[in-house]
Parts: sequence; structure tokens; C-alpha cells
Amino acid sequence: MAALLSEKDVRKIEKVLGVASKRTSGVIRYEVGSGHPSRSLALEIHDEVTIGDKKGPLITVYTTNAHLQLHFCTGYVASEFLGEVTFVGESHGSLSGLTVEREGGCSLYANVDRSVLSGDFTRLGPEVMLSGVALSLTESILPDLPTTPKTPRTQKRRVQKRA
Repeated sequence: MAALLSEKDVRKIEKVLGVASKRTSGVIRYEVGSGHPSRSLALEIHDEVTIGDKKGPLITVYTTNAHLQLHFCTGYVASEFLGEVTFVGESHGSLSGLTVEREGGCSLYANVDRSVLSGDFTRLGPEVMLSGVALSLTESILPDLPTTPKTPRTQKRRVQKRA
């Protein structure tokens, strides 16, 4: 399996988060924060660890109040403009994302239906809108969804429902 992060990716994340990485035994660690204890965290990226009976990338965030993990991370988006890095994993059309901010904030979005990422955000309830907006940044790195061919029977049902 190819490594989740190249050396170029490690440097890009360092630049966005404003900190140098530390490496120990297969782990890349970033200690992020604004200097205030309640706004600091440690981000650890494991390229390949055993998770159940499989191996894959693991993203872990440690804060003073929480321990968050994203198993089987498939990619990331780093935004210098927003000052944040969002790691994402996808399983069966649902996304989970873990966003780490330069100032030490962190957000977790789990089991978000992929359809929420595109479309009209104003049609979503406010409790769902934020996850759609936050994870929409990752749309460019997600694989295309397979298309299901429409059978004549399916098309007929849709026409009948409209009438």
C-alpha cells in the first residue's frame, strides 16, 4: 500500500498548521495551538496500522478533553486560506472527516451522506449544513461514485410518480 503522505504532503501540512512535524517510529506528529492550553492539540498520522483484521492509515487527535480517531483515512485537503487540514475517509457512500485548525480547534464529522456535499446547502437544516460545507472541500479528492444504469422499469416508475 502506498503511503498516505509524501514528504511534500508533510511539508504542506506543516505550512498550513504553522508547526514543524516530529517523527517517531512510523508516526508523524504535529503539536498545534494558539498558546492557550484549552486551544491546543496533538495530531498524529500513522501511515499503516492494524485495525481489526486489516491495515490502513489512522489519524488521531489528542486534546485536553477528547481523543478522536479517523480509521482508514483515504486523503486530505490542506487549506492555507482557512488555516486548516481536513482528513477524510469514505465507506459505502458515507464520509467521515476530521478537521484540524491552525489555532488548535478540531471538528469531527462522522457518517455524513455523500450527497450532502453537493447541491443547495440552503435546503439543509442548520444542524446538517455545517458538515456538508466543511466536507465539500474534500469532494475534489474523492473517487467518482459508480453510476447505476437505469432500467426501463425504474424509468417507468419515476414517470408514473410524477403524474
